[in-house]
Amino acid sequence: MSFSGLAYVLFTVLLAIISGGIIAYYYNPKRKEKIEKPKHRMLNDDN
Repeated sequence: MSFSGLAYVLFTVLLAIISGGIIAYYYNPKRKEKIEKPKHRMLNDDN
């Protein structure tokens, strides 16, 4: 495998790891309340 082919494979793996980390961080059950709070605040009636 040439250097450019290896670089593409490593870059793809790196992007997959970063994407997986972002998804795991965002959907962590500990963050659910913080994520859901703005949605419920928007739906509350101010009157």
